[in-house]
Amino acid sequence: MPLTSIPDLIAAVRPGGLGAFNVITLEHAEAIAAAAESAKRPVVLQLSENTALYHRGIAPLALACLRIAADSDAAIAVHLDHATTAELIHTAVDLGIRSVMYDGSALDYADNVAATTAITAWCHQRDVHIEAELGAVGGKDGAHAPGARTDPDEAVEFVRATGVDALAVAVGSAHAMHTRTAELDNDLIAHLAAKVPVPLVLHGSSGVPDHGLRAAVEHGMTKINIATRLNIRMTSAIRDHLANTPDLSDPRKYLTPARAAVQSEVEHFLHLLADARPDDNAPPGDEVES
Repeated sequence: MPLTSIPDLIAAVRPGGLGAFNVITLEHAEAIAAAAESAKRPVVLQLSENTALYHRGIAPLALACLRIAADSDAAIAVHLDHATTAELIHTAVDLGIRSVMYDGSALDYADNVAATTAITAWCHQRDVHIEAELGAVGGKDGAHAPGARTDPDEAVEFVRATGVDALAVAVGSAHAMHTRTAELDNDLIAHLAAKVPVPLVLHGSSGVPDHGLRAAVEHGMTKINIATRLNIRMTSAIRDHLANTPDLSDPRKYLTPARAAVQSEVEHFLHLLADARPDDNAPPGDEVES
């Protein structure tokens, strides 16, 4: 299927939420696409700046993701996540990626606005969808301080000044959480959704329990980014397989169950987000552990 745009995917999943999953290895991308096909739901394959650094360049994995998306029966977009330089964004767009996130959250507000505005103008000249961040999502050092919150009035002004197409906001989640104990500020989500004229993006969703993700979509969150949960499931499957077969040396033998574990996790989240509705008031006790 031809590469699908983020706005088209958002329209396709409404009133549910759009699942966006980070890719670190080829097995991640294959599993996410397979889950989208099985669940019959749109999906976003995301490549972060850290992953590009790990692979010593974004091109090999980006081109693989673009080909996987093109060969899939599911509606898939490929997105550059947490880029902090214009150079990486230019490289990604030149490769064929049509959606990027510029992360200027480490800058002060004025510098973030200036840098994001310039990059947004460059992207829009090339019909590229752009996401930005305001409020510094928790879970990392420096700008990503735990407890940070996005101010709704500042968010409205930021979107007006920069012209971005989507906004990542800080509402209580944190990156790289290994427990699903984050408590989101749903009143803040609703306030932001009512005032901000572009889709809202939740980063650090791996640390949010199922009922919290349903409530986030219910209150106005649109795009749900998930990475750490996939890595936990992949690593656990590899550990279990190697523990049971200690003489194994062929990576295909332990990456096969790892890929299946990631696919299962993505399917769970895709169904969860599809079922999230404005009248969804499921209590915490209804959560399915994943």
